[in-house]
Amino acid sequence: MRRLAAAGLAVAALAGCGSKHSTSGSARLWITRDRGQHVLVVDKVKAGQTAMQALEQKAKVKTSYGGRFVQSIDGVSGDRSAQRDWFYFVNGYEADEGAADYTLRPGDIEWWDYRSWKHAMHVPVVVGAFPEPFLHGYAGKMRDAAVVFDSKALEPMARQLGKLIDAKPLKADEIGAANVLFLMNADVPLSATSSGAGKPVRFVIGPTAARRLLADPGRVRYRYSGLW
Repeated sequence: MRRLAAAGLAVAALAGCGSKHSTSGSARLWITRDRGQHVLVVDKVKAGQTAMQALEQKAKVKTSYGGRFVQSIDGVSGDRSAQRDWFYFVNGYEADEGAADYTLRPGDIEWWDYRSWKHAMHVPVVVGAFPEPFLHGYAGKMRDAAVVFDSKALEPMARQLGKLIDAKPLKADEIGAANVLFLMNADVPLSATSSGAGKPVRFVIGPTAARRLLADPGRVRYRYSGLW
């Protein structure tokens, strides 16, 4: 792998592992079904409130377990026998704390999706909020971002992708703690992995998918994975 070390990508570099607690500004709320296939609500909400408060302002919500678990949104209820429920993400990360405890920061994307959990109870990170979590991280904590590519011919495309995620030059020993977008010299769809909320993410994409993403970053919106 070649490390992208273009000085031009360092201009808008993220603050590595920093933390911001501003309560001003706005966040976004998405409500979808079936892994993002059906979009129900897209709206702006105020930062500084909890994810639950933001959700209750824009939808009719029923909760359980003392108000800490979302049972239904706008009449669509979790169903244990059908193995379907509501899951929520922040900036693409599956949240690791209840919506009543998570405080939205400016720029956050709060995303609720109603889906089957028959084959996957947990999905640690999804691509549908791209370029998140590269830009705003999780719970106000942000990591450095980098693009890594495996062919000199991919460098121009890597530079363009770097602008989308505010990439910066990193040394080899700094990559492990960073959020990294790997540009592969093979036709692979956009996909993402992480070990948990706020942990480093590894996005992988091939040149065909990258060209389509660069032409229209919104094409990946609301998807769990995949963009050719």
